[in-house]
Amino acid sequence: MFLIVGLGNPGAEYVGTRHNVGFMAVDEIARRYSFSAFKSKFDGLISEGKIAGQKILLLKPQTLMNLSGNSVVKAANYY
Repeated sequence: MFLIVGLGNPGAEYVGTRHNVGFMAVDEIARRYSFSAFKSKFDGLISEGKIAGQKILLLKPQTLMNLSGNSVVKAANYY
């Protein structure tokens, strides 16, 4: 299993900006590989799917960038 974390900042003012390239990257992975819809979990949004038979979790922390580690630790510890 792999956990791929896309970093960004929550909020409408950051949508589509360079501050959210990480969010855009995981959104594209989710789209290309038909992952599940993102759901709220671990202080973030998480999606699950498979690439080449390998389970992949995508995470978009919904904290400010400097607090993203909290969300990542929660997800990593759970899985």
